[in-house]
Amino acid sequence: MGEAVDLTQRREGEETQRFFGFKNLRVVAAWRLCVGIFLLSISAAAQPSVEKIEPPSWWTQSTINPVRVMIRGRDLTGARVESTTPGLTASNFESSANGHYLFADIQIAETVRVGKYDLKIVTPKGSVNFPFEIFAAQPRLGNYNGFMPDDVIYFVFTDRFADGDATNNDPAKSKGLFDRSKPRSYHGGDLQGIINKLPYIKSLGASAIWTTPIYDNNDQRDTKEKYGDETYTTGYHGYGAVDFYGVEEHFGDMAKLKEFVRKAHQAGFVVIQDQIANHTGPYHVWTNDQPLPNWLNGTLAKHESNNWQKWTTMNPRATFQTQRRNIDGWFIDILPDLNQTNPEVEKYLIQNSLWWIAQVGFDSIRMDTLPHVPRSFWTKWGAAIHKEFPKVNILGELFDGDPVLLSYFQKGKRGHDGIDPEIDTLYDFALYYAIRNSFAKGQGIRQVSQVFAKDWIYPKPSVLVSFLGVHDMERFMNEQGATVEGLKLAQTLLMTSRGTPILYYGDEIAMPGATDPDNRRDFPGGFAADGIDAFSAAGRTKVQNDVWNHVAKLGELRRLHEPLRRGRSLDLVDEEQQFAYARLTDKAAVIVIFNNDSKPAEVNFDISFISRQIGVDATLADGLGKLPDIKVNDGKVKATIPARSAGIYVTR
Repeated sequence: MGEAVDLTQRREGEETQRFFGFKNLRVVAAWRLCVGIFLLSISAAAQPSVEKIEPPSWWTQSTINPVRVMIRGRDLTGARVESTTPGLTASNFESSANGHYLFADIQIAETVRVGKYDLKIVTPKGSVNFPFEIFAAQPRLGNYNGFMPDDVIYFVFTDRFADGDATNNDPAKSKGLFDRSKPRSYHGGDLQGIINKLPYIKSLGASAIWTTPIYDNNDQRDTKEKYGDETYTTGYHGYGAVDFYGVEEHFGDMAKLKEFVRKAHQAGFVVIQDQIANHTGPYHVWTNDQPLPNWLNGTLAKHESNNWQKWTTMNPRATFQTQRRNIDGWFIDILPDLNQTNPEVEKYLIQNSLWWIAQVGFDSIRMDTLPHVPRSFWTKWGAAIHKEFPKVNILGELFDGDPVLLSYFQKGKRGHDGIDPEIDTLYDFALYYAIRNSFAKGQGIRQVSQVFAKDWIYPKPSVLVSFLGVHDMERFMNEQGATVEGLKLAQTLLMTSRGTPILYYGDEIAMPGATDPDNRRDFPGGFAADGIDAFSAAGRTKVQNDVWNHVAKLGELRRLHEPLRRGRSLDLVDEEQQFAYARLTDKAAVIVIFNNDSKPAEVNFDISFISRQIGVDATLADGLGKLPDIKVNDGKVKATIPARSAGIYVTR
């Protein structure tokens, strides 16, 4: 009996030992599994990853070789780039302290064919491939041609001109930003809309098109830049880039952009791209994660605001402490200011400009906010543009009415700092203010003559770009005292004076508009739901047709008469409210006479000294068809010009 009990106890003990032994094995196995998973997760976390490559592509035979590539991702600390493609080599690596950015030079041999290639990022913890494309730049023939005084520029505010493709009004990528009832939301205008209206633009006599920027802007509501009682705004204007290599989806895509430029070229236009090198949009990833510590001037938490003291850039007495806020300050204390003195930023911006031109075939660049960027950058940037694309010219925006300051930034003028900024031409803001004062506010037309009297300051005044207004100020017709007669006088001066004129969309139909955003109204006829069509004569009012016909006639006269485009200018009458000048080439001349007074005025002047172009007894006819002929007597002109009128006289 006792022996049986002992046997039973031994068996129970063995069973218990086997049970707990098995359990311990399971625990150990589970522990090992957890450790393995943990180690794998650590390893995976350390594996490099790629989110974006800028630029994503380049072309052979570029003047920039190697191209400097910036890669954004994770765990890029200590990384290098390797290539198995003959002719593609990488070197000169630099990664950010947080491992989010890697810079590398990519050398491209001429033998590398167009196509997509894999490059490999290698770190001590692992590797990852990323794509890099070699593309064929647009052919030289038919592209990169620049604009000139022969041209008339039509300025299109893309989102407000014409909705040619309703499918991109509220795209999935950025839903909720389309609302035509809100003046700072997207309204539906797009690249297809511009394509559809190319014949209309051509009918005005325009031969160049400038559009607002096409960069990809923020996909969410902008709650940082707000005005009044607004709860949000959007990037409908295009000036708040979050991707300098992307196309805003509300406007189209890269294929549509190329189609627009191609069809514009086929229709006889040159196309001007609006670019930005001063700042990014407030939602750009760099705002909270700078590629390098001084990629921006300041940080989101600590930066200076711009004080708009543009004149400090030319002040020989200035120290940088008096210039700093104008150069380094954030626009409206919101837009992150790029630090162009950083060599990596400098290279990034130069390459970005060249990439867009080569990819799409743009003919010219309109550069935003010129005086808020160091002049030392502009001379390098402009030289790089001109070296790669000799015919591509640069139009710089400097919002100031001082001809001395404007001329300080034009190519061919070396400032006291020893810098030639390499900017081919600028907006003639000095003339803009004089035009508004004279023809809208009823002040003396002599102000216009006084602006022209300072043309000697510019290296090349004949290529300045003149305008009545653009998207940054109230429209002409909203000026106190503005009339249709005054608008037509202003348009006549614009289209017959030296330089290249701009027609801001809607001014050809006397569109009103207060300050931003009211000066960016939807063009009547560009949006089918409105039930109106000012693109056609039948859809315009009597006043709209009167102004439209006047602008179209001016365009025709400018095209027909070379002196209006290329001629030198000689003033014949310079009174408080009367102004007359000749535009003449070696073979021909056109006489333009203004009476800006509220009553008729008699003008008398001598043109015998240009008898080679206009005979001393010639008969002059008004090209506009409004005023009677003028008989020249022994080289003398005597005529009575009605109140608020102008004539463009050519020999009959």
